[in-house]
Amino acid sequence: MALNPELRLGRRAVLLAAGGLLVGCSRQPEVDKINLRLATGPAGAVYRRIGGALAERISEQVPGATVVTVPSGASTDNIRMLRAGEVHLGLTSLDALITTDGSVPEGLSAICRLYDSHLHLVVMAGSAIDGFRDLEGKRVSLGARDSGTEFTSLRVLKLGLVNADGRYLSQAESAAALRDGEIDAMFSLTGVPTPAITELAQRHPIRLIPLDTQADALFTAFPCPYTPAMIPATAYAGVPATRTIAVPNVLLVRNDLSDDLVHAITDTIFTHTGTIASGGRDDAEAVPEAWQINVRTGISTASIPLHPGAAAWFRDRKP
Repeated sequence: MALNPELRLGRRAVLLAAGGLLVGCSRQPEVDKINLRLATGPAGAVYRRIGGALAERISEQVPGATVVTVPSGASTDNIRMLRAGEVHLGLTSLDALITTDGSVPEGLSAICRLYDSHLHLVVMAGSAIDGFRDLEGKRVSLGARDSGTEFTSLRVLKLGLVNADGRYLSQAESAAALRDGEIDAMFSLTGVPTPAITELAQRHPIRLIPLDTQADALFTAFPCPYTPAMIPATAYAGVPATRTIAVPNVLLVRNDLSDDLVHAITDTIFTHTGTIASGGRDDAEAVPEAWQINVRTGISTASIPLHPGAAAWFRDRKP
């Protein structure tokens, strides 16, 4: 699959056309059509929801561009598809992207940081599991294969010297298995609130296990992508505020997309944040995580370089 699309239109013309502001033209200029693929995540995940909202806005606002979403296992799977040339854009958690030596997969760069995910450790309210170490020998969902949840939860278990009976289930599958007693606990690295856990909590009492000690251990071992965080009491019905770990999420892009195209995509994300967060038109589902998208944090992609088109957009925003 060839992935070397070029948009033969200057950056200023792209952005003016996106806003319908070309002066003296009765119609928008002819532009090359380009079909883009954006890797998202599994059922029940915020990646699936925010990826759909991003695809819709980019398709509406960038002349000639049509974006379709590609379901996936999430972070690690998305990185694999990007490197293989199967998709042009993809969502990933920052820790799954940065290797232990600090290097970044070749051929990829960032458009921006989007929002932070929080690591959830969920049990049913009547569970005998009261703390992280009680996971020893228990049936625990580690998330879908090749997901950010799998990557981070395996790190947490290894650092904590806990041996769990790991299962590999998507967020929706994990919530159903936990409800039905097929597993004892589930990890989920996701935005707050996340659909699968929200739906479970609305029907059945659940608890979140604190991960403050694990947050400290992760930050000590891998200081770049992790920060201590709190899942607020307002997130899930009947669940008090719980300490945990936060990990930034970034939107990745292949380096062979043109600078003008990536500049226009970046502009769309930051000038249409409200529409993305509110769900846009046609009563689409709201994406509250999108309210975290802003220029100040958007440029903070740690050691992941910005694509030249995205870097130019951020430079243009400076006073």
